[in-house]
Amino acid sequence: MATPRPEAAESDDLPVMLSPSELRTARDEFQQFLMEYRFGMQEIETKISILRDEFLQRHDYNPIEHVSSRVKSPDSLVEKVRRRGIPQDFATVREQITDIAGVRITCSFVTDAYRLFDLLAAQDDIEVLQVKDYIAAPKPNGYKSLHAILQVPVFLSTGRIEVPVEVQFRTIAMDFWASLEHKIYYKYDRQVPAELLDDLKDAADSAAELDTRMERLHREIRGSGAIGGARPIPDGAGDDVPAHTAVAEGTVIPTWARPPEVRDAPVLDA
Repeated sequence: MATPRPEAAESDDLPVMLSPSELRTARDEFQQFLMEYRFGMQEIETKISILRDEFLQRHDYNPIEHVSSRVKSPDSLVEKVRRRGIPQDFATVREQITDIAGVRITCSFVTDAYRLFDLLAAQDDIEVLQVKDYIAAPKPNGYKSLHAILQVPVFLSTGRIEVPVEVQFRTIAMDFWASLEHKIYYKYDRQVPAELLDDLKDAADSAAELDTRMERLHREIRGSGAIGGARPIPDGAGDDVPAHTAVAEGTVIPTWARPPEVRDAPVLDA
């Protein structure tokens, strides 16, 4: 027999008593919920792997330096649900939290990041839900990365489901800076001294300058022509300030990198 639950808990921290069978059911439902996101993440990883192998075979060039992925842990997901005050049911969580599955693609150059986004977004089974371009419009602290929520179909024994996956595109320099920033914020429990924040911003500016210089050298060596069907890049697009067109207030995506369906995509919340 199940132990009676409290009628009205005054705090989310109060324990909720469940019977062993209810605990098993809750565990199985949670595992099934996260499994769908793991499968969606794997679909994106497969698409990336295919593009990488094709580039190597056809162009003798690999635009991808590193790929990492993760599905939020149960503890992390529950904490985010509580922090945002979201009703604790799977349907609402599925609708309001879109970064449960995440893939990060680290590229050599900025143009590679946009090119890969372009190629993924153009695939007819992928729907671009949200976009936030922190490369063209960095965060005040210097953070740069292109974020996109891509919805991909997953075919289960019970039928087709659509799974959102957050995909981040960044360069090696951007990734190195972001990793350092994360370690610093963790060390200081997010209370980072002002002078250290200033140093971080200077480091972000230096990383951006390095990206620009390496991009220019790369174009001089290989030429500025398109690779693998990418849209031609106009003069100046790889320089300090890329040519861009506003998608929505506060968000820009370089014109040469945007597939048509992305132009009306909603902005991804920061």
